[in-house]
Amino acid sequence: MAKFGIGQSIRRVEDPRLLTGGGRYTDDTRLDAAAARAYVLRSPHAHADIKRIDTSAAAKAPGVLAVFTGDDVKKAGFGDVPCLVPLDNRDGTQRADTPRPMLAQGRVRHVGDPVALVVAETLEQAKDAAELIEVDYEARPHVVGTFEAAQPGAPLVHDHIKNNIVFDWEMGDRAATEAAFAKADRVVKLQLVNNRLVVNSMEPRGAICTYDARDDRSTLWLSCQGVSMIRPVVADLILKIGSPKLRVRTGDVGGGFGMKIFVHPEYPMVVWASRALKRTVKWIPDRQEAFQSDIQGRDHVSIAEMALDKDTKFIGCRITTYAALGAYLNHFAPFIPTLAGSSMLVGLYQTPTTYVNVKGVLTNTVPTDAYRGAGRPEAAYLLERFVDHIARETGLAPDEIRARNFVKPSQIPWKTALGDTYDSGDFETVMRKGMDKADWKGFPSRRAASEARGKWRGIGMATYVEKCGGGGMPETAVAKFNDDASLTLYLGNQTNGQGHETAIRQIASARLGIDAERITIVQGDSDVTPEGMTGGSRMVSVAGVATLGVADKIIAKGKLVAASVLEASAADIDFTDGSFKIVGTDRSMSLFDVAAAARNSKHVPAGEKPGLDDDFTRMPDADTFPNGCHICELEVDPDTGTLEILNYSVMDDFGMALNPLLLQGQVHGGVGQGVGQALTEKTIYDEESGQLLSGSFMDYALPRADIVPAVAFDMHNSPCTTNPLGVKGAGEAGAIGAPPAVINAIVSAIHPHTGVKHVDMPVTAASLWAVIAANRAKKAA
Repeated sequence: MAKFGIGQSIRRVEDPRLLTGGGRYTDDTRLDAAAARAYVLRSPHAHADIKRIDTSAAAKAPGVLAVFTGDDVKKAGFGDVPCLVPLDNRDGTQRADTPRPMLAQGRVRHVGDPVALVVAETLEQAKDAAELIEVDYEARPHVVGTFEAAQPGAPLVHDHIKNNIVFDWEMGDRAATEAAFAKADRVVKLQLVNNRLVVNSMEPRGAICTYDARDDRSTLWLSCQGVSMIRPVVADLILKIGSPKLRVRTGDVGGGFGMKIFVHPEYPMVVWASRALKRTVKWIPDRQEAFQSDIQGRDHVSIAEMALDKDTKFIGCRITTYAALGAYLNHFAPFIPTLAGSSMLVGLYQTPTTYVNVKGVLTNTVPTDAYRGAGRPEAAYLLERFVDHIARETGLAPDEIRARNFVKPSQIPWKTALGDTYDSGDFETVMRKGMDKADWKGFPSRRAASEARGKWRGIGMATYVEKCGGGGMPETAVAKFNDDASLTLYLGNQTNGQGHETAIRQIASARLGIDAERITIVQGDSDVTPEGMTGGSRMVSVAGVATLGVADKIIAKGKLVAASVLEASAADIDFTDGSFKIVGTDRSMSLFDVAAAARNSKHVPAGEKPGLDDDFTRMPDADTFPNGCHICELEVDPDTGTLEILNYSVMDDFGMALNPLLLQGQVHGGVGQGVGQALTEKTIYDEESGQLLSGSFMDYALPRADIVPAVAFDMHNSPCTTNPLGVKGAGEAGAIGAPPAVINAIVSAIHPHTGVKHVDMPVTAASLWAVIAANRAKKAA
């Protein structure tokens, strides 16, 4: 392996190990051959009172070691699974709270709500015993619809929360926005839905806990996005044993997408059971259980209004969103539809005033929280679908409506009406280059050729901007030199498929001038790794900058040590290509020789510790704002409703490309998820029963190879000015731009023949055929 440089397209160094079966995921962790198995009994009702639970038969069943219920949780004095985000309502009061014990106490509020935990010698014994638990439920009225739940008279998910509105939040200048609408030449309005999604990471969640009686200490292994997010919640807030009593570890992670940031109820359950039984306890869910218990994403109903002047300039925007949060407020849930995404509702446009009102709505469903993009895809879909609708209503081309309203390069840095400052970008150039890449000008001839074959062709664009790569959360890189002339870097974030090991090695190798094979990355161990978290497209822009920072500290101290050893002035020491050299001579020392010499205190400046080991914490003082243009071209068969994506182009501005190959992979994967939301994925709860109808892969359609398109990817980068690497976050961008681009293309295809101006996601063959059939007849009439 050679030295890596920043900007090189390096293949992921972790891939050979993972592709040849060398990965170790949670279920691969072999800690104890005699591990007990845990099984969670879950509510079959969407909403019900628990009148009685009888576990006596289950407790006597073969192999059963323990049965725990909500009463046991209460007796132990454990805390609830918390929501960690405070939020002020419009009237200045605090949001309401939704108490959530790890096992239900007196009432269940969604299908899959945990009711009892059974621990047995084998999983089969635990499942059999769970069937012996007698639970006397008294069903209560339920509500699963997002908008419906917020209406007067709807069944209450929590008795103390009126109309199921757990918060009523605002952003922007309401008075200025009302004034803009009062003077508008025209107002355009659109209502749209952002469909609920099940995360479905390739590796399901799971947890294994061991117990060390000597130290009264537990070790929890699980699939997560940062162990330092898990430990204090489980140990301090819920079980109240204190963080020193719990070590949290994570190996390889088969996808997270936000869902694995959080503490789900099963994690403290497993630790509790392990400590009670003083043995290893393992819980691994099957896919059906994951559908009923993993945090879900999206689920918004929004009403958008735009005030326009006589030149079709945006002069004011007003948006009301009903955001479904499920039966309980999860960790970050209030943050996602409010502070995480709402400021992006101005997009790349100069709109002088915008007012946003978000109503957080409780429903008898699985809780929602961050899912890839976490509020930003919802904002981009709403705005870019709406802008295309405005273009159609005003008779302008999609690119013209955007170009008239874009922030211009000469106006940057640009402070938006919702308080963000865009530090860099050339938005119209990115769009125009995207159009050229997609051969937008040639579309009419391609449409005519499709028409000749009885098909309808459409083309749709979506520009986007994402606030990410900052978040006010620090990341620390800790560097330690080893005796075998190697370097270990400890990071608090957690790779879950993005290529962290490659990216961090690339930065460290480039800065320190050493072979990448001499660098080892350690993540996922609360005993040795610093605090951190993967999420918000912040790995390179925060953890990468921390790596750069610790490398610079090593070089600075190394020059002093080298000067001492070489008996030269520190000002005469240069660091190049992994060596410290006396300028103008051939006398030099390698980085590892200097690290070894630094262990002798006589070579270290007074007051400093021996060695070159060091750390650096990066606290971002600003977010990054990646942006881009997605263009989708597709063909619809009007007789069947089936469609095919023929071309998909992306032009992105990521500031600076650390590794273009990794970037392309991230964008392509994000596009796959975005296309899935647009065309196939939808979480459906039955209104009558509250049951999850899309509760398995037989009923929930993940995007497949015949749907996910090839992506023609390119970049037009404007370096970010708020971090020394010049990078902008990239991990979520594909999932942000894809949904509006696809839906805009579908409307482009069907509108000339049907007059239809909007369709909601997901657009399946059946739903599209029904729209075409109904409206084709209307247009003919």
